[in-house]
Amino acid sequence: MKIELEQVKPADIEKRSFEIIESELPHDIDSELAPIIKRAVHTSADFDYVDNLCFSEDVVSKALESIKNGACIVTDTQMAKAGINKAELKKHGGEVFCFMSDDDVRDMAKKNGSTRARASMEKAAQMDRPLIFAIGNAPTALIRVYELIQEGLLKPELVIGVPVGFVNVVQSKELIMQCDIPYIVARGRKGGSNVAASICNALIYMLRDGY
Repeated sequence: MKIELEQVKPADIEKRSFEIIESELPHDIDSELAPIIKRAVHTSADFDYVDNLCFSEDVVSKALESIKNGACIVTDTQMAKAGINKAELKKHGGEVFCFMSDDDVRDMAKKNGSTRARASMEKAAQMDRPLIFAIGNAPTALIRVYELIQEGLLKPELVIGVPVGFVNVVQSKELIMQCDIPYIVARGRKGGSNVAASICNALIYMLRDGY
């Protein structure tokens, strides 16, 4: 069997990838949401995100405004933190944080018999900065974000809820969508740290490109 390889220059691979995504979209998508949806598809090669991603009202404009005003991003994994374009975010005064490896988070989790993901959200809630939460791995983190919102201890600029898995994953996402806060949620079991980072980058790049 002869395999024909597409000849693409290294600098054009991403551009060509997005052209393929555009040509294979199962249906038209909202132009405002398109950069986010297509980047989630790009990072996962999964077109289910065209329909699985759920957006609160006016979330894109609210998220872009918060980034412009220096919002910081809190993730639940070092992988998500590594994948976010920190240099572009820094241009607006923002930073990316992941507290999962911190000694005080480890100690808090041990003391309370909870997960580090849950404890890391409690630490984040003490920050006196506008925060975007990008949760791609741990439903316990997303559930604690929901609880902190309900307790009046946290008011995020945006919650990106895309944990992946089976135990309490679906439920944690549904809880966030009941909150009166801006959210982008991947309904169902799919998600991941790479998807969380890709959504953050989509928003950051929208500002870079003058959206």
